[in-house]
Amino acid sequence: MLALTPRNISHYLQLMRVDRPIGTYLVIWPALWSLWIAAEGMPNPLLIIVFIAGAFLMRSAGCVINDFADRHIDGHIERTQNRPLAAGLVTATEAIQLFILLCACAALLLFFTNRLTVLLAVVALLLAALYPFTKRFTHLPQVFLGMAFSCSIPMAFAAQTNTLPEIIIPLYAAVVVWVIVYDTFYAMVDREDDLKIGVKSTAILFGRYEKLITSTLQIIFIALIIKIGLLIELGRIYYGSVVVTALFFIYQQQLISQREKDKCFRAFLNNNYVGMAIFIGIAADYAFYIAI
Repeated sequence: MLALTPRNISHYLQLMRVDRPIGTYLVIWPALWSLWIAAEGMPNPLLIIVFIAGAFLMRSAGCVINDFADRHIDGHIERTQNRPLAAGLVTATEAIQLFILLCACAALLLFFTNRLTVLLAVVALLLAALYPFTKRFTHLPQVFLGMAFSCSIPMAFAAQTNTLPEIIIPLYAAVVVWVIVYDTFYAMVDREDDLKIGVKSTAILFGRYEKLITSTLQIIFIALIIKIGLLIELGRIYYGSVVVTALFFIYQQQLISQREKDKCFRAFLNNNYVGMAIFIGIAADYAFYIAI
C-alpha cells in the first residue's frame, strides 16, 4: 500500500512531476482548442473543469508509468538520475499503485461525460501506458506520445457534442506533428546518454538533420492549423495567433541551432506559449463574433 507520510507523499508528488507542470499544460491546450471549436466558442463550463483535471491526472499517471518503465535506465542519465524510482525513494510496487490510483481518479471524471467519451478514454489509456515502452523497439516513441496526447481532441468533441466531426482529422494530425517536434527538442537533451544505453528517440533518428526535419514539421503544423481555420471559418484574430506561433517556431530553431542542452530544453518549454497563443486566437475569435 502507498505510505501516506509527508516524506513519501513528497516523493509521490515528485514522481507525478507536480513541480514541473509543463507536460500538463501541453496536454491541456489541445483539449481546450477542441472544446472551444466543438462548442463554437461556448463550451460547457463543467467540461472545461473535467478536461483540465483529467489532463493533470493522466499526465501525472503517464509520468509514473514512464518512470516505472525507465527505472533501470534513469540512473544512467544525468537529467533523470535523481528521479524517485531511480534514486530508490519510491518502490516499483508503489509506482504501480499510484498509477492505478491516478487512473481511477481520472475515470471518475468520465461520469460527467458520455459513452463515446468513455470508449475514447480507454484508447487514450492504452496509448499512455504503451508509450514509455516504445523507446525500446522504435526510434519513433515521439509519434506514440503524440497519439496519446492528441486523444483529448476526439474526447473533447465527444463530450461536448457526442459526435466525431471531420475537423478532428487535421486537428489530431496537427497535434501529433507538434508533439513530435517539441519532444524531439526534449530528447536532444538526453541524446548522448541515450546513445550509450541504447534508448531510442527521434533525436537519434534525425541525427544531424534534426533542424531540417523539425522545421519542416513545424511548417506542416502551421499549414494544418491554417487549414483548420479555413474549415471552421475563423477570422483575423485567429490568423494573428498563427503568425505569433510561426515567430515562436523561428525562435525555437534559433535555440537548438548549436545543440546546447539547456537551449534545447528551453525550446521544448517554449511550446507552452505556442499552445497558449493558438488557444487565445481561437477563444478570442469566437468571442468577437459572438459579441457582434
